[in-house]
Amino acid sequence: MTLKWVLHWQPNAGSTVNSQILSEVSQCVESINGVKEGRWRATLTFYKPHTREQSMAVDFPRDFLGISLPEQPNKYYFIIRGQRIVLEADSSIQTLMEKLQSYKTRVALHFDYQLGDFQLRVGKVVPTHSENLRGIVMEVEYLPISSVEKARQIMEEFLDIWQEAVSKRSLPGHFMHMEPNFAEYGLADHYTSQHTAVQYATVMAQLIATVQAVQSVRN
Repeated sequence: MTLKWVLHWQPNAGSTVNSQILSEVSQCVESINGVKEGRWRATLTFYKPHTREQSMAVDFPRDFLGISLPEQPNKYYFIIRGQRIVLEADSSIQTLMEKLQSYKTRVALHFDYQLGDFQLRVGKVVPTHSENLRGIVMEVEYLPISSVEKARQIMEEFLDIWQEAVSKRSLPGHFMHMEPNFAEYGLADHYTSQHTAVQYATVMAQLIATVQAVQSVRN
């Protein structure tokens, strides 16, 4: 029984993500008695269909996301946000998908912390073969409950405590939780790894939008 919220760091207008913020956030977890347990990572891949006939392109999603989660090493998840589809496949499908690979990034989650019934994973989003920081994510896992609705109040209360701890450091931004409408993806109240995959797809879309907004301002 377990449930997760996936959050992302939203920089203030005019500021960007940097490794100092990641370090401060990690210290913040320790300041509320988080016990460091180890390292953890997930890998996300963006795919784009390659069609010889341009007219066929309209029949395919413009792009979709694949994700591997460490808690399900034998599974691979596909999320097509435009059609609100999430699929669970055998991990061996990644070999076939290499031919479609468009852009791969990894969520190298920096540290894993235990706080009573909560598990916190804080980390950086970086492209493969690069250390350029693209964003910061945080997984908040509540171990005793696997009902999305039943856990909502206690997750919100924990998030309030967390946001207060972060605010004391006067960092140029804050963590945001954008909960997808799981029912649109055909997911029930009982939490599964598919719920995690959908949340990562939502977070990545937001991070990409943030990076693009910063780049358009610079240009």
